[in-house]
Amino acid sequence: MRYKNIFFDLDGTITDSGNAIMTCAKYALDRMGFPDEPEERLRRFVGPSLMDSFVKLYGMTEERAAEATRIFRSLYVDNKMYDVTVYPGIPELLAKCREAGLKTFVVTSKVQEYAGRIIKKTGLADLFTDTIGPDPTDFSSDKSRLINRVVDDYSLDKAECVMIGDTRFDIEGAVKAGVDSIAVTYGYGNPAEMQMVHPTYKAADAAEIGDIILP
Repeated sequence: MRYKNIFFDLDGTITDSGNAIMTCAKYALDRMGFPDEPEERLRRFVGPSLMDSFVKLYGMTEERAAEATRIFRSLYVDNKMYDVTVYPGIPELLAKCREAGLKTFVVTSKVQEYAGRIIKKTGLADLFTDTIGPDPTDFSSDKSRLINRVVDDYSLDKAECVMIGDTRFDIEGAVKAGVDSIAVTYGYGNPAEMQMVHPTYKAADAAEIGDIILP
């Protein structure tokens, strides 16, 4: 068995949360005085940190981006956090991972507290070893730091780890951390961007992920 430690991104990989995220992004941009954005542009909020998105995509100062993030979270936490569905086949895949003795982790750029609450709400908490994410004041989209945190906290061998995600941030983080990666094509990432960062594998659905990671 090559991989013993499986790292799953959350948004766009375990759960389809795009509508909730895009609704909150639209709300925040409107409150900050920006015109309406089409869905194809709002999709870019699924994956990276909110601060990074507001600064890099909309040219906000850090102060304005922090305010936009606060506005986003005010709607998200109170009304939209649980507006998600689990992708088909994911619960079954996680159950098979557990049966095979694999450790599974949620590794997400979403605030760790929020991610933990979502995983619990979806009924998947017992299928994960841990949920890892930043604290509310950590605005970086560098996922390698989170991957390395799991590796260090659990004394894992990187050769036995693989990161699964739907955006280039997941794959870039895996490359930078020195672990293999699986790019899933059913989420919100840009396929051309994903190909440019050279994932180890690609998977179209949970069954194809299983073909790669299960013994």
